Amino acid sequence: MPLTPVTTWTLESLRPPAHPPRPLPDGVRLEQPATPTPELARWLYAVVGGPWTWTDRLGWSREQWATELAVPGTELHVLQAEGAPQGYVELQPAGTHVEVRYLGLVETAIGRGWGGLLLEHALDRAWSLPRRHGLPDATRVWVHTCSLDGEAALANYRARGLAVCAEVTTEEDRPVTPPGAWTASTGLEA
Repeated sequence: MPLTPVTTWTLESLRPPAHPPRPLPDGVRLEQPATPTPELARWLYAVVGGPWTWTDRLGWSREQWATELAVPGTELHVLQAEGAPQGYVELQPAGTHVEVRYLGLVETAIGRGWGGLLLEHALDRAWSLPRRHGLPDATRVWVHTCSLDGEAALANYRARGLAVCAEVTTEEDRPVTPPGAWTASTGLEA
């Protein structure tokens, strides 16, 4: 694979949003699986991230996925509509920080106005996560996004009050084209 320049931005919020998240539209809900499985987490990562070259975790073993999900306080929230998952967010605490590890929509949900809503609800749940798990109060919620993500990602984070606190450009060994949701989620060519 060729080396590709990739710019990664770290964004943060040091206080909860001033306003609660807007309500989700009728028929759209955000569900938290009681016990998320490695299979569900991997599928969400692949189907959401496949179009954006999220490839870092595709080779993970089931044990690696289970270890990730077993970090105390880790949560998955799945955006549901029309009888199917439309996106997800993975939250993970570390000390008094909560990371939005992954957030995104499936391709068919893009452009429907759900990305901003998902992020608003993700930030609300990130700030309240420590209370649900008996952890110290959060002092920072943060996320990474990069130039391989959807073109609206960085603007969406900024519009929801997250500020860039770091920017790094590296040369990364990445596929020329993203694998796509099908290939990433099945390992089979389209």
